[in-house]
Amino acid sequence: MTRNPKSPAPTPSAALSAAIRERPIVLVGLMGSGKSTIGRRLASRLGMRFADADDEIERAAGMTISEIFARFGEAHFRDGERRVIARLLTGKPLVLATGGGAFMNDETRALIKDGSLSIWLDADIPTLVERVARRNHRPLLKGRDPGEVLRDLAAVRNPIYAEAHIRVSSAASPHDHTVRAIMEALSQWNA
Repeated sequence: MTRNPKSPAPTPSAALSAAIRERPIVLVGLMGSGKSTIGRRLASRLGMRFADADDEIERAAGMTISEIFARFGEAHFRDGERRVIARLLTGKPLVLATGGGAFMNDETRALIKDGSLSIWLDADIPTLVERVARRNHRPLLKGRDPGEVLRDLAAVRNPIYAEAHIRVSSAASPHDHTVRAIMEALSQWNA
């Protein structure tokens, strides 16, 4: 089929979205890396549905994540998180923002790596601290110094996040810069 020379060439995002719509895109990274905000923008850009795993967990449990942690503990939360993510990955492909600890669970990580295209949003500690200071809902930060917690988490989690298919820097610049960087990385990614 020959393209009409007067019709515009397909945009990179249009061609890209057609190529990757077959798999969910899962964003992983530390709290404050921008998974939810960037995920919404990325989904819009790709014409895909967006879901936030934490929101889905709260809806399924009928309580907040803080309440789940307080009442049942982290192990119970992680089990529910794994089940919710598994359900979301079996549906129509979407952009999924996960909680910071989701990728640490071996079973959840295997589900994500096998059934989706995973993207690690990597951000430096000062950027993360500035972002998490905007909201006071994170159970792991309750009564603790955010910088210290995030440095400790990064030391343990970053080597695991590095197992994601793609790594993109989530800098202090506007989130649209990160979305463009993801689009560029996706355009160069080969399964």
